[in-house]
Formats: sequence, C-alpha cells, structure tokens
Amino acid sequence: MENTKKIKIFIALSYLFILILFLFFFFSKFSLQEITSYDFLRNNRSYLIELKNSNLFLVSISFLILTILWVFPFLGFGSPAALMGGFILGKWIGSVVVVFGLTIGATFLYIFGNYFLKDFIKEKFLNKFINLENKFKKSEFIYLLIYRMVGGIPWQLQSLLPLMFNVKIKNYFFSTFFGIVPGVFIFASIGSGMEKIIDLNTEAPKVSDIIFSPDIYLPLMAFFTLIITTIFFRKKFYKN
Repeated sequence: MENTKKIKIFIALSYLFILILFLFFFFSKFSLQEITSYDFLRNNRSYLIELKNSNLFLVSISFLILTILWVFPFLGFGSPAALMGGFILGKWIGSVVVVFGLTIGATFLYIFGNYFLKDFIKEKFLNKFINLENKFKKSEFIYLLIYRMVGGIPWQLQSLLPLMFNVKIKNYFFSTFFGIVPGVFIFASIGSGMEKIIDLNTEAPKVSDIIFSPDIYLPLMAFFTLIITTIFFRKKFYKN
C-alpha cells in the first residue's frame, strides 16, 4: 500500500513537471497574444498543410505518436486530438490516425493501471458502478463497446474503470477502437471544416459565417444528435 502511494505521488509530480516544462518552452517561443491571433492560426495552418503535403506518411506517424502520448502519459482526452487531426490531416485520414492513437494510448493506460492502480480503482468506484459488473460478465466486448459509445464519464476515468471487471486487453482494445469512431469522426470533421474556413479567409471570419458553413454546421448537427442519443442510452446503460 505504501509503495502504491509513492508511485502515485511520483507519477503526479512527473506529470506536473513535464507539463510545466512544456508550457515554459512553448511560451518562450510564442506569446499569449500571438497564439490567440487569427494571423498565427492562418500562418501555422499554411505551414502544417505544406508539411503534410510534402510527407503525409511522416506527418501521420508523428501525429499518431503524439496522440498516444497525449493519452498516456499526459492523460489528455479525445476531442482536442480529433479536432487537430481533422485540421491537419483532413477528416478521413485524421479520424483513422486519431482513433488508432487514442485506442493505443488508452490501452497503455489500462495496462499501466492494471499493475499500479487496480486496487485503488476498485476501492473508490466499485460500489458506485457495481451494476455494470453483471453486464460485463455477460459479454465483455459488447458492453464495453456500448460503454465507450455512451460515455458520460471523463475519458481518463472511463479508460480505467474496466479494471474493476478484469476486462481482457484484446476486448478492451477493439471495443475502444470501434466505440470512439463516431465521436472522433465528428470532431475531425469540425477540425477539417475550420481548416477550410481559414484557408478561404485572409481575415478572421464572423462567427455566423463559421457556424453556417456546411463544413461546420453539418458535423455540429451530427454532434448534437449523438449527444441526445447517448444521453438516452446512457440512462438505460448505467441504471438498469
């Protein structure tokens, strides 16, 4: 128990140190005013798109690795990665790369948690989610797939809760992969739409122009439809 506490403290301090180091180097290169300006977005968009066009494979692999690291060890969540993936790589390639990256990162997090956090997760959350235990026993893959689709729990915790039910790594990987596809594709489509809008406008467009662009409002409608659908199924999944 004492060793587990030391490991958790070490992980937290390491994470905080890396985050501070990243922010220090980032803001030593760019000011807050720069990164919030439209010119910064447009200029860097041009650089990233040119880089992608010159070597799509290398950029895709680099983004895949960064997405994996974003999830583990940095404990990031899916939507920012999907937006950036769509923005840089387009909605189709971006969706594929991000889905693989999030799935691999989440699986690494699950394996890590299985060694160091399993007892802690059971102690803190088993009573709260005891109703899911029988569901996972019936069919690990199917119920974990539904669990990933309906969400309703922060990504990091959602990735670790299956530790309580001893889910097999193979089932965890494939159910995560297929379960996150709809959400990732929608966010990647929004990111791709933002890239097109920036490409077509030398000056910052109005909010109304952005919202009413087909590249934006169609995935937004799909997003809200997905939210309403998952809320409906979430209530059934977690209560019954």
